[in-house]
Amino acid sequence: MHFPGMPAPLARVVEMLSSLPGVGPKTAMRMGLNLLTRPAGDAAALAQALECLHEQVGFCPVCGCFSEQGHCHFCDDPSRDAATLCVVEQPVDVLMMERGHGYRGSYHVLLGRLSPVDGVGPEQLRLASLDQRMKQGINEIILATSATVDGEATAHYLANRYQHAGVSVSRISRGVPEGGELEYLDEHTLSRALDQRVSWQHHA
Repeated sequence: MHFPGMPAPLARVVEMLSSLPGVGPKTAMRMGLNLLTRPAGDAAALAQALECLHEQVGFCPVCGCFSEQGHCHFCDDPSRDAATLCVVEQPVDVLMMERGHGYRGSYHVLLGRLSPVDGVGPEQLRLASLDQRMKQGINEIILATSATVDGEATAHYLANRYQHAGVSVSRISRGVPEGGELEYLDEHTLSRALDQRVSWQHHA
């Protein structure tokens, strides 16, 4: 959306903000104007935080979750159950699962989900590293992909891939609504879904 008479620097900020998910041109305009009316130090602090984001935050080479350097603190925590592995789609899903304070196992982040329409197949997911981890004494794999069509397809694929690996395969329960994304659920729903997980055979 073009706003006649808008200064070029402000237009650039509005353009960048409107490229973010869920932010339309009008919302981006309000955000840009808000930044402009704040003290210059606030805008500088925001710019510095954004600059540090890519410099200081990466992904854990073991589980794929957010990490500031090396392994994430979940993988480095010796009190967590390394034999139980919860598989999620994105790093933000790990953060949401942790809000429930009920799960003390390990995680594996796929960095996506199967979606043939979008050209996402098994080779685009972090399955090679998951295969390696499955050989390291895993007793149970919990499939915590989203309750969407693609999330369910991913869970089915993983269950078929690992159900003969000598491990228990379970799926988080229907506390997660159909079509629901983990990042939008409250911690109580997620905690209940984990506690009431069912075996994959029963789920299917």
